[in-house]
Amino acid sequence: MEIWSEGFGIAEKILLLSFISAVILMAILGNLLVMVAVCRDRQLRKIKTNYFIVSLAFADLLVSVLVMPFGAMELVQDNWIYGEMFCLVRTSLDVLLTTASILHLCCISLDRYYAICCQPLVYRNKMTPLRIALMLGGCWVIPTFISFLPIMQGWNSIGIIDLIQQRQFNKASNSTYCIFMVNKPYAITCSVVAFYIPFLLMVLAYHRIYVTARAHARQIRLLQRAGNPAEPRQGPQEPRPGPQEPRQGPPDQHSSHRMKTETKAAKTLCIIMGCFCLCWAPFFVTNIVDPFINYTVPGKLWTAFLWLGYINSGLNPFLYAFLNKAFRRAFLIILCCGDERYRRPSILGQTVPCSTTTINGSTHVLRYTVLHNGHHQQQEKLPIHTDPESQESCF
Repeated sequence: MEIWSEGFGIAEKILLLSFISAVILMAILGNLLVMVAVCRDRQLRKIKTNYFIVSLAFADLLVSVLVMPFGAMELVQDNWIYGEMFCLVRTSLDVLLTTASILHLCCISLDRYYAICCQPLVYRNKMTPLRIALMLGGCWVIPTFISFLPIMQGWNSIGIIDLIQQRQFNKASNSTYCIFMVNKPYAITCSVVAFYIPFLLMVLAYHRIYVTARAHARQIRLLQRAGNPAEPRQGPQEPRPGPQEPRQGPPDQHSSHRMKTETKAAKTLCIIMGCFCLCWAPFFVTNIVDPFINYTVPGKLWTAFLWLGYINSGLNPFLYAFLNKAFRRAFLIILCCGDERYRRPSILGQTVPCSTTTINGSTHVLRYTVLHNGHHQQQEKLPIHTDPESQESCF
C-alpha cells in the first residue's frame, strides 16, 4: 500500500477539500446517530446484531476522527508536517480501524446467517453473550497483528527502504510526505486478513441466506395453493377456543410474514455488502498488484481508491437509516426531539396478554389489542412474528 500526494491546483484543492469535508462530516454525524439510537432505544438494545452495529459505528467514527482529517490536511497542503513517528502511528491507526470495520461487517453477516438460516434454538446456542463478546474482541485484536505490530517494527518496509526514502522527500517543492509502502509478503498477508477472508465468508453467508429465502418462497406458494387463506366461520356447534388455547391462523399467513421479514433483512445486508465491495475492492486489488509491478500505480489513483474505502465508513449509517425500519424510527425520534408521532404503534392502544404458536420453528405471538375508534371499542387479534434474536414481551 503506497500513499502520497502529487500537487493539486487551486481549483482542485477547493473541490477536494469540500468533498472530503462532506465525507468526514457525514461519517461523524451518521455513526454518532447510530450509537445514540441503540443506546436510547430499548428495543434496539434487545437485538444481538446491534451490538456488532454499535461496535462497527465506533470503529467508523474513529476512522473519521483520527484518520481522515490528517490525510485530508496532507492532501490539501501537499506536505506532511507532523513528523515520522506520528506518520507511523497514523498509518497504524488507519490499518487497524479500517480492518476492524471490515471484520465487523463479516461478523454481522455470520450473525444474520445463524438467525435466518438456522432454527431459533440453534441461533440461541450459537450466538451466546460469551461468543458475541469473543467475536467483538476478535474484531479489535486481530487487526493489531497487521497494523501496529508490523508497521512499528518496520516489517512492511523490508527490502524497499531505499525506495521509501526516495519518495518521502520532494526536492523540487521541499515537501515531506507520509509514505506507506509495503513489500510483497506484507501486501499479501494484510490484504488476505483484512479483506479477502472476510469477503469470502460474507459471500458464503449471504448465498446461504438467499438459498433459504428461495426455499421459503417455494414453501409459501405450496401452502397458498393447498390452503384457503380465508378463515372459515365457526358453526354454532363448534367450540370456541378457550383463553389458554392459541388460536391457529392460516399457516401461509404466518409463513408469508416470516418470509417477507427474512427477505427484507437479506436484501438490506446484501446492499450493505455490495457497497462494501464497491468501496474496498479497488484498493485491496491494487494493494496486492502494486508490489508485483514495481510500484508503478499512480499516486492520485492510490489516493482515490483509499478515500473510496473511507466513504464506506460514512455510508453504513445511512444504509441503516434508509433500509432498516427500526433504525429509521429511532433516528426520527432523536432528530425530532422525541416527537410522539414516531413512537412505536403499541403505545396507541391498550395491549393485553397474548398467546403464542410455533410454525416452522419460529414463534408467532397472537396479541389482543384494544383499538379506540371514536366511541366504539374494537377488539382484534394481531399475529406478530418474533425474530429469534429480538422477541418482544407479550405485555
